[in-house]
Amino acid sequence: MTLHRRPRSTALLLAGVLGCGGATSSVPGVETENSTADPVQIAQLLETLSSDVMEGRRTGSPAAMRAAAVIEASMRQAGLEPGGDDGFLQRVPLAQGENGRVALLDGFQALDTIPIGRRLEGGNVIGILTGSAPGLRDEVVLVSAHYDHVGIRRPIEGDSIYNGADDNASGVVAVLTIARILAAQGGTQRTIVFAALTGEEMGGLGTRWYLAHPVRPLEQTVANLNIEMIGRPDSLAGGPGKAWLTGYERSNMGDGLAAGGIPIVADPRPDQNFFRRSDNYAFARRGIPAHTLSTYNLHTDYHRPSDEVSKTDPAHMAAVITAAARAVRILADGARPEWKSGGRPDRNDR
Repeated sequence: MTLHRRPRSTALLLAGVLGCGGATSSVPGVETENSTADPVQIAQLLETLSSDVMEGRRTGSPAAMRAAAVIEASMRQAGLEPGGDDGFLQRVPLAQGENGRVALLDGFQALDTIPIGRRLEGGNVIGILTGSAPGLRDEVVLVSAHYDHVGIRRPIEGDSIYNGADDNASGVVAVLTIARILAAQGGTQRTIVFAALTGEEMGGLGTRWYLAHPVRPLEQTVANLNIEMIGRPDSLAGGPGKAWLTGYERSNMGDGLAAGGIPIVADPRPDQNFFRRSDNYAFARRGIPAHTLSTYNLHTDYHRPSDEVSKTDPAHMAAVITAAARAVRILADGARPEWKSGGRPDRNDR
């Protein structure tokens, strides 16, 4: 394989994550972490998650578990409660399938039927910020992003590591930074479940397992804000600091966020059908108003080794994440989002 940066050990990566939080912003004109995201800290965490050490974070790989350890460390430092069955890790039973695919098993007992060499380790990383309002704390807002990418593949221009900085280390950084901001502010009225999901690139494996084993009841989950590919500005969303929401017209979530001052617009490329192309859709099919926040501009580095941290814009990300933190607070403290007439997808809709 070709490495284009000097690899660092997982211990050093964790040290970098643990050392980048807890301080006020060093960027002139940017407020404290209680209200805003810091571009410097964002760049550090993004670099860690998309480094060559992570080998493209392929589902079921040891490298993906290294990324999960970094995510867990960040959640712990933010003060979240563990939401998994193994600390912050919600273990997911995986096995190597045919043609290099990764298969989700029905349960862990099924692993006994799988040869040891085909058993894979994997899991979602989940942290919880328990709500403070007696009448609302049992309701849940799920904030999610997938942390897996496509791993090591055929070299392109001598590079075989598909780092996935925008897809979707950027979304994971957003989830972790939002958690840090809201926890530092003292929490919200509803409970927030922060989930870094595995296996999105393999057909939503981590989401399928979560839906079968939710850490809080699905019937009490009032909204899902999924975040994917916010590493670069999109001119069709309004440029730096502005984002779009998939399926905007399907529920009143986008309208409510826009009314609250969040710089968000409807997905400007409905022909791409992005509403159905991320983890939010599985939750929407269960009746939960669920949308993906993004600034993907159809750049040509998608699923290529050139999706590198050097091509991301931390200042843009910081502005989007700051707005997203405010959006999550609106969802956690305000009225429950509702589907518009005809907007809810059928459970059997693919």
